[in-house]
Amino acid sequence: MTTQWKIDGEYLESCTCRGACPCIYTGDPTEGDCTDLVGWHISTGRYDDIQLDGLNVALAIYSPGAMHEGNWSVVLYLDQRADERQQEALGAIFGGQAGGHPELLASFIGEVKGIERLPLDFVSEPGRRHLKVGEQSGADVAAVEGQEDNEVTIRNHPFAVAPGETLVVAESRSLRHQSHDINIEHSGRTAFYSPFAYAGP
Repeated sequence: MTTQWKIDGEYLESCTCRGACPCIYTGDPTEGDCTDLVGWHISTGRYDDIQLDGLNVALAIYSPGAMHEGNWSVVLYLDQRADERQQEALGAIFGGQAGGHPELLASFIGEVKGIERLPLDFVSEPGRRHLKVGEQSGADVAAVEGQEDNEVTIRNHPFAVAPGETLVVAESRSLRHQSHDINIEHSGRTAFYSPFAYAGP
């Protein structure tokens, strides 16, 4: 019997690409490889009878080439506030075992370097998003200003963390991850954020 689940909320990602990131168009990263930190805040969610409202998840990714070609090395971070059943549910969803779009994302993973339970904070402010992973890692991103102070957006890109949603184009104020040999410390690089909605098959 397939477990019924559904989650929605906001996500952000911040990576090492410069300028307009080619990865979302299935192009090659601007630096040859790509290191990325992705965070999700679940506004409302349920996995069978397990409530997931308010919890966060993060994924550190190293891709040796074009992201759509796979062979990613990753570290999965689960919200320390979650109880054991909630963490098992989050692991099943974001590990791809529960189906839906996360299963497609997980198909690009070549190696899971670790799964950790840490304090995770995801903060939304007008034109800004902040992700904190434990004490050492995180991303602070700000929307790029477009015409007449409007946000710059992208829609219908072929390689998407949040399919069907409109991405806000942003830039990292800071991006840091130093764990499991996935190491980033940058600012002024590509970032995006948008709503997301995932559900089981």
